[in-house]
Amino acid sequence: LYDANKVTASFGSDNYMEQTGDFNKVLGENMALRVNVMNRDEGSWRSNPASGTEPEIHREGLAASFGYGLGTADEFILSHITTTTDDIPDYGNSFDASTRLPGDRLPADTFFGIDSNFDDSKTRISTGTYTHRFSPGSEWRTQLRYADYDRSYWAKTPNLTTPPNALGTVGGNQNRVMDYETLTLQSDFNNKFNALGMGHELLVGVEYLKEDSYRHGLYNFGGTTVANPPNYQPYIANPLGNPTRFKSNSYAMYAQDTVEFVPRWKATLGARRDYMDANYSSTTSPQLKYGEWSTRAALSFHPAEQTHYYLSYSDSFSPTADLYQLTVAPQPPERSKVLELGNKWLLADGDLALRAAIYRAEKDWERNTDLESTAAILTKKRRTDGIELEAAGRINENWDIFSGLALMDATILEVAENINATTGAITKANEGYKDQRARNTPPYTFNLWTTYKLGGGWKVGGGVEAKGDRYGYNPSGAGAIPTLPGETDFHPNTAPAYERYDAMVAYEQRKWGVRLNIQNLANKLYYDSIYDNGGFTVPGTKRKAILTGELKF
Repeated sequence: LYDANKVTASFGSDNYMEQTGDFNKVLGENMALRVNVMNRDEGSWRSNPASGTEPEIHREGLAASFGYGLGTADEFILSHITTTTDDIPDYGNSFDASTRLPGDRLPADTFFGIDSNFDDSKTRISTGTYTHRFSPGSEWRTQLRYADYDRSYWAKTPNLTTPPNALGTVGGNQNRVMDYETLTLQSDFNNKFNALGMGHELLVGVEYLKEDSYRHGLYNFGGTTVANPPNYQPYIANPLGNPTRFKSNSYAMYAQDTVEFVPRWKATLGARRDYMDANYSSTTSPQLKYGEWSTRAALSFHPAEQTHYYLSYSDSFSPTADLYQLTVAPQPPERSKVLELGNKWLLADGDLALRAAIYRAEKDWERNTDLESTAAILTKKRRTDGIELEAAGRINENWDIFSGLALMDATILEVAENINATTGAITKANEGYKDQRARNTPPYTFNLWTTYKLGGGWKVGGGVEAKGDRYGYNPSGAGAIPTLPGETDFHPNTAPAYERYDAMVAYEQRKWGVRLNIQNLANKLYYDSIYDNGGFTVPGTKRKAILTGELKF
């Protein structure tokens, strides 16, 4: 243990400002305190032409942890994280109905928001962890965590042809207030031992999760016209209508053993049993109970210390009640199955790590997590086949590299089904979505960042971020399905593929440093995110410079 402190300050384009602090203090032989703080403010290159209002980001956070008995047989760690946001949200640009691409009838820098829009949130997470070590390979760990997530937002969605005004009467109004609380208790026992001539790594444990959630629309103190424009206020819910609530208790027990049955070969077998009992405010389906098994198995081969080959399989259940918002009759739980074959290599005396993997992932009864959608099920079955390649580390004493490539083929195998709670009638989504690519899943993503030390404290770096095109559509509608005469192709709204180039130059000394980052060197217009349902897409940053100073003491 030792004292170490670092502060940074950054300034850049679009009124970018960020300050961070990382403070570590030794309080005794086995006792220490760590405090992290951050504050960030940022504007945008986009603005409302009628008022000059820009999207804004205002965020601050504090994370503190206190450790007692660190490195001893009995270790206690208490931590707390709190973050707040006070943003003006940006919901981007609309799509052109004829091209299914981002519309160009209005300039790309057109922002539909107004000064009174907001996206406010508060997050508070407190955690206590106790670890008792019986021996170097045997320990019992118990963790208790309470989390509270509050959020309230009012955002303007874009219009394809009509420019925005300063009153917020053009474009849609997305608004919500929500509070989500969780209490989690987890306790597990890890033990390494030998039995029957084989090495074992045993894990057994139990977990409890309590959830309490509230969601509702905000109250509009105004109207929808220029004479009486909309006026929502943070955290003031609409007194009319029915809020969405649920309370849930989930219990789990699990066990896993990794056995080295012959030298360099290990097999892993594990199982988990979850019980979930949730009560919802829905009058259609007010209660949901699940009791599900999850399993995993793996086989690994270590021909040398620097080489690892593995084959793994998992079949898991998603146990959080937040995933199962009931507006229709209860349906089978969401399950995920993943089969993966991969390897890992350590090169250059362990300084450079390489990884390659090929996998198939299947998801059954995929749930919808979009707060603005009423469709409970996205797909009945979805499959993703993928390849991942990664490199991270040091090629030589001066040259570092971090890179990853992911190739994905995500396909809908069976369309969604919803069941009427009263009649039992099954309503299927449009069969035209079968065999189509899943929403917001690009066929490829690629990133590369590399730096080189020039000597004398100077360092240069550069990289690229690339992403394939992404679809946005409502899987319960028919907007992307060929319906007009002459139409034969699947035609969802599409955020085009892009690549963005960045660069960096830095001067570093032992106690201080200065760094200049340039994002989007080519000043290219690209769209880095898309709303899943396809209503809009958000442009990425234009060329931006950020200067950062760092001090260590």
